[in-house]
Amino acid sequence: MTAHPPVAAPTARGRSRRAVTSLAAVSVLVSGAALTGCAQQRDGDVYTVMNSSTDETYHRWDAEAMARCGKQLGVRIEQQSVPAAQVMTKALRMASSKSLPDIVQFDASEMPTFAEAGGLVDLRGLGLSTRDVPEGIVNFGSYRGTYYGAARSVNTLALFYNRDILDRAGLEVPTTWEELRDTAKKLTQGKRYGLALSAGGAEDGVFQFTPFMWSNGGDETDLDGPEVVEALDYWKTLLQDGSLSKSTVNWTQADVNDQFMAGNAAMMINGPWQVETLNTKKSLHWGIARIPVPEAGDKSVGPLGGAVLTVPRTGDEDRERTAGRIVACLAGEKEQLTYALNSWMVPANEKAAAVWRERVPELDALADQVAAARSRTAKLGAGWSGVSLALQSAFQSALTGQSSEAALKRAQQRATSGN
Repeated sequence: MTAHPPVAAPTARGRSRRAVTSLAAVSVLVSGAALTGCAQQRDGDVYTVMNSSTDETYHRWDAEAMARCGKQLGVRIEQQSVPAAQVMTKALRMASSKSLPDIVQFDASEMPTFAEAGGLVDLRGLGLSTRDVPEGIVNFGSYRGTYYGAARSVNTLALFYNRDILDRAGLEVPTTWEELRDTAKKLTQGKRYGLALSAGGAEDGVFQFTPFMWSNGGDETDLDGPEVVEALDYWKTLLQDGSLSKSTVNWTQADVNDQFMAGNAAMMINGPWQVETLNTKKSLHWGIARIPVPEAGDKSVGPLGGAVLTVPRTGDEDRERTAGRIVACLAGEKEQLTYALNSWMVPANEKAAAVWRERVPELDALADQVAAARSRTAKLGAGWSGVSLALQSAFQSALTGQSSEAALKRAQQRATSGN
């Protein structure tokens, strides 16, 4: 979860903690807009897409894609970009004033809240197909079995490593937790830490914890289960070894990338949205691999990140159908590939992803990680935000002295009670 790239998880340039909006409030605002229709007079040939592409580069890429799709469909598509943390609140305000845009690009972790309130149109009902989209990515854009959000590209986390540092130390890229701990210890020298990751009190930290929790068999519905406790204990071990900086509890993913680029970390957990920045430092020779797993042979399960294009329910069925065609174009195979090659994300469409692998073989491991990745909201839907906040608090407590078991027991209580 920056502008637009890492939406969903922590954003590349860091994102402040999102406000948790009351579902009851969402329901009132959204259902009111849906029942009374759209009060705003609209230009029949102009369609609006609200997204978080405030970054100049991403804004331009999106504008170019919208121009191509608009020409193909015979309409004009205008882009309205707001900071990622404001998309939900902006959409709610627009719903209350019955001025919702034709398409909203939500962070996938936020989409279920709007969907649960009845504010989105079923994309399959608008003619969109999911034939070439992997099941995990279909689930990523679904809520309770209904497909509301089409992903153009997705991202996840991987292990980035400094090739030169590992080569000089005569070390292989770690694949298991034991190997990662051992390698990180050996690479920790002077001001350089063996590993950098984000355990900050925001969604960044939760996004980074999920591969350790899920790969160990843990589950977001049982935060104080032994597998989750063991995963957090593993993080604590890395910290106690001195392989992680004590500042880990404050770092965003952008901070982690800064440390890696500065040579203050030999390895890091991060996502593809950092690649463009990494490539600006020509002397930095980096590689990428799947995130290590508890035991050899285990599956490395990371979180799916990214955004989904949705069609809000405005009461104007003709416009909704055209909006669906716009989404189909923007999320089509050709546009996905163009967008993914620009942004270093992985196309959601399997055919586009196969071409992408050939074009950027250095990120092949990322495509493998995406293939096994999970949506954070698949099990909990709109309930994910409460679990996320509870985990954020648990990291801060456990990594600064409290036992993982006690911190996660409290987290489970908070997630269950909402307090």
